[in-house]
Parts: sequence; structure tokens; C-alpha cells
Amino acid sequence: MEADCLCEFENLRAKSIKSIQAAKEDGRKIVGKYCIYSPMEIVLAAGAIPIPLCSTKQDPIAAAEKVLPRNLCPLIKSSYGYAASGACPYFNASDLLIAETTCDGKKKMYELLSEIKPLHLLQLPQKQDKEALEYWYGEIIKLKDRLEEEFGVTITEQDLRKAIHLMNEERRSLKDFQDIAKLKPSPISGMDILMVLYNRGFSIDKEEAIALVDSLTSELKELYRQGSSPFNAKTPRLLLTGVPVGIGSHKVVEIIEASGGNVVCFESCGGYKAVYDQVDEEKPPLLAIAEKYLRTPCSCMSPNRDRYELLEQLVDEFKIDGVVDLTWQACHTYNIESHSLKKYLQTKKNCPFLQIETDYSESDIGQLRVRIEAFIEMIASA
Repeated sequence: MEADCLCEFENLRAKSIKSIQAAKEDGRKIVGKYCIYSPMEIVLAAGAIPIPLCSTKQDPIAAAEKVLPRNLCPLIKSSYGYAASGACPYFNASDLLIAETTCDGKKKMYELLSEIKPLHLLQLPQKQDKEALEYWYGEIIKLKDRLEEEFGVTITEQDLRKAIHLMNEERRSLKDFQDIAKLKPSPISGMDILMVLYNRGFSIDKEEAIALVDSLTSELKELYRQGSSPFNAKTPRLLLTGVPVGIGSHKVVEIIEASGGNVVCFESCGGYKAVYDQVDEEKPPLLAIAEKYLRTPCSCMSPNRDRYELLEQLVDEFKIDGVVDLTWQACHTYNIESHSLKKYLQTKKNCPFLQIETDYSESDIGQLRVRIEAFIEMIASA
């Protein structure tokens, strides 16, 4: 039995395109963003609509490779390909792009994007100490100033506090939804979790999306009470960590679940990493925003101990049987970090660990299937 609410999310992305077009006709401003380091609270406080931009499909990569090198991360090539080809309606609707210096490939690609659309680049520090926070706080202020100048508005403290509360509610609802998979067996598949997380992001009405996610969470709890699940108590429970995953770049998730496993937790940017932490509503708004976003445990940070500790916590909370660390080809920070992450988790948790390096294409699906099936079989027979 499947939750009735799931069908609402399946069409949410297509529905949101019409909503954005209507909002543009009403004079609303659209801000496109690529990364969870971009603070949406400030965009909301400016009266604009934040929207994630397309970067998870193979289709536009051919257009990107006319300009970008072939041996570049597929996420970067997909992002640029969508923009350069005009195939992303969200990019086309954006009045301003917010980007960030998380890696060398992205920041140089953003230079090219700035020739197509107005772009504000956040200079992200590569560490998470007091000195870095002071610098990052300055970048947050610059973003506020740019939005005020670009859209002819004044962002007040009241605007910021209201936006912070709304985004905290969004994170709370998404964490509650993902926590459903802590139940054993999970009442929802990893592919459906991914579909909900990905499609929900394109909704421009955050309060409506929060209510929809909360309704789905309640429905899933009821399904669990009724004993309904696509899995059983012996199904291997896997955690997917590493690079961002979305619909279009989901082949590893699909193979895992076709091979008898269940992805119960997505630690990556579109999953738990984005929602486990909140903005402190008692502190000065801009400082609180700076603190929360700088705490994000990304491999671009050195050191990145918070990622290791978060994963250790999630292995316990989600009763994980094995960890799959997904790396896109040419994503050097995640690729190198995988070695020490494996050592950490096997020392702390004695947890089976599989690293997969791939791209968006289907050329290696057979090879991936063999490796993943062997990994799940090893877990199941332990």
C-alpha cells in the first residue's frame, strides 16, 4: 500500500512552473540558487521567491561540453548545460542567481553563468572557526545589500525574523518526514523519499509545501501502525552519503532498492544535512543565519569533522546496516574524503562501507549493479 499523498508530490515540479510564471506576471522577483550554503531566509525577507536550479540530469551535458571540459563533475556540466541551452524554466525565470565558492570547478563555471544572468557570488571560507565566521558574516551582509539594491527593497529585522521562522518550520517538517524511515521496516522507499525531497523544493508556496509534507508524514505513520511497508524487518538498511542526488541522477538509489536494499537515509545536501540544524531565532538574525549556514558539514571544509560525527549519529538513529558513499567523477573533495570517512566509520561503528564513483550516464549501470548486489548480499548474510 502506498501513501495517497505521494501522488501530490509527483506532479509538484510541473505545477510549480505555472506558479512561477503567474508570480512573474504579478511582479514577483525570482532568485535561483545552486547550493544549501545560499541562505534563503534573506531572499524571502526581500520579498522574492527562492527556487533551486536544475542540475541533476544527463540531457544538457552535451551542450555544456561545447564550453566546459569533458572530465568535469557532471553536476557542474548539467548546471551550465541547462543554463546555456535555455532548457531550465527556473533558470529562465530567475532575476538573480546566488552562487558560492564551494569548489574550483563551480566557481569558474559561475563566471560563465554571470555572462547570462546577474549573479551574486558568496565567497565561502574553507574552515568553520571564529575567524571564518567573522568573514562569512560579512558575506551574508553583502548578500542582503545586493538583494536590497537589485530589487529596490529594504530588508528589516522583522522581515528576517519572519523568514527565519518559516525556514525553520520547513526544516522541521522535512526532518520529521525523513525521520519516518527510522521505523523498521520503513513505510516508504528511498526512491519515494528522494522524489518528495526533490520535487518539494520547486514549490513556491512554502507554507503549502510544509502542510503537504506534514500530511504525508502523518499518513506514513498510520501506514506503519497498520503494518504496511514495501520492505520487511530483514531488508538491509542503507545510508547514502556524499554528493547531492536528485531525480535524474538517482541510478544508484534505484539499483540499491532493485537489489534488495532500502535507502532509509540521505545524508547529502538535499537530505538530512540541510535540515538537522536550525537558525537560532533568539540571536541577531544575520549573525544567526551566518552561524547556521557555516556549520553545514560539506567536504569543501577542511577539516570536516562535523560530517563524520553526523554520520556516526545517523548510523545509530536509522539502524543502518551499511553506508554507500557516492562520488561524482571529478569531485575531488568528496573522493579524497571517502578514504578517511571509511576508516572513521569502520573504527567507530564497524559499519560496512562502499564507495561508488560514477557520473549521470547509464554506461556503467551493469558494473554498478554487480558491485551493489555483492555489497547487499554481504550485509544480508552477515
